[in-house]
Amino acid sequence: MPNIVIRRSHQLSREDARAAAEKIAAQLRQRFDLAYEWDGDVVSFERPGVVGEMEVGESEINLNVQLGFMLGMFAPTIEREIHKNLDEVLGSA
Repeated sequence: MPNIVIRRSHQLSREDARAAAEKIAAQLRQRFDLAYEWDGDVVSFERPGVVGEMEVGESEINLNVQLGFMLGMFAPTIEREIHKNLDEVLGSA
């Protein structure tokens, strides 16, 4: 299974970083029909062929996505889209 791991620094308060992660998760749900749920500072998401989690830290957001076989060939494109979404939501913090 291809794996995408992204660590992005931020200068947001924990509350604002969590709101940003919620926005990203909502965008993923709308665009890719992903189900997600929060457990503390970690949002887990999944759909057939994709499973992952995003952890909101004091100064960093960590994202780990595992792609199934069929989506694995699109890993570079998916990773670019994730970076684009993070840039939009977090800025270049």
